[in-house]
Amino acid sequence: MNPTTTAPPSETTDGQRSAQYDAFHAARARTDLVARLYAEAMGEDYPVEVAASSSCDWPLLGLLAGRLRMRPGQVLVDAGCGAGGIGLWLARALAVRLDAFDLSPVATTQATARRAHFLGPAADRAVFRAAELENTGLPDGCAHGIVCVDALGRAADRGNALRELGRVLAPGGALVVTRVLRRGADPAWHQQIATAGLTQEHLDERPGEPAMWERLYRLWIAHADQLRRELGEAPAENMLREAQHKLPTLRGRRAVLLTLRRLPASDAPPSVGAVDRMARPGLQTGDRPVPGERTPQ
Repeated sequence: MNPTTTAPPSETTDGQRSAQYDAFHAARARTDLVARLYAEAMGEDYPVEVAASSSCDWPLLGLLAGRLRMRPGQVLVDAGCGAGGIGLWLARALAVRLDAFDLSPVATTQATARRAHFLGPAADRAVFRAAELENTGLPDGCAHGIVCVDALGRAADRGNALRELGRVLAPGGALVVTRVLRRGADPAWHQQIATAGLTQEHLDERPGEPAMWERLYRLWIAHADQLRRELGEAPAENMLREAQHKLPTLRGRRAVLLTLRRLPASDAPPSVGAVDRMARPGLQTGDRPVPGERTPQ
């Protein structure tokens, strides 16, 4: 669920958002231009094989694998999986089963076609389907780990989406999710986390993420004519509108990776002050939302 959409989630229906994502993924499959621009923006941190339409880089992949702490054969859910690269890479690296979903049927079809590349004869260890963050269709407690990269900020209702992911998570399992807020602001997610029955375990800073988006957006603008030719007018215009809208906000952006855990019923959740924050000096970890927070791409 990572590619561009220019209207806030509350102003678009699920069908409209799905159509925008479908159009982006279909257009991207026709050309390597978008991948080349991501690679230029990320440099040596770009994971070519994953080819995600998100802020996923090599440092993030390493953090995801380490924070999940999963055992072989367990079930990983990739929520808002896009074309599947992140979930498939983790499924191979951690030897786990993958149940992934995205709002875009085009993206999940592409992800299904990529399974053999990552998993070879064990391709049936991964399943992709169309679903929403707020209504996954998954059974209670079925997932030992969940990743949600650059997708939660685009949910129609982030609180409901977090509760749904918490419902799907098994006791002891981890939900690892990217979030953004304004630099120096207090985060707004503590109440959402508690309502979802989860506890915050880690907060990892991603200091290079805003600058990466700035480089990428400037590349989109510089290649506007080529994007229109190779992707088509509508997908290209969506990308360019997002770039123009987001560029002025990036200098005040703080990006983090949250690790949330559903504790076994016998364990009492720790106080907020006891969690591992790993925050940079001078930044506070309370909670107020970024107005209109939507993770780019």
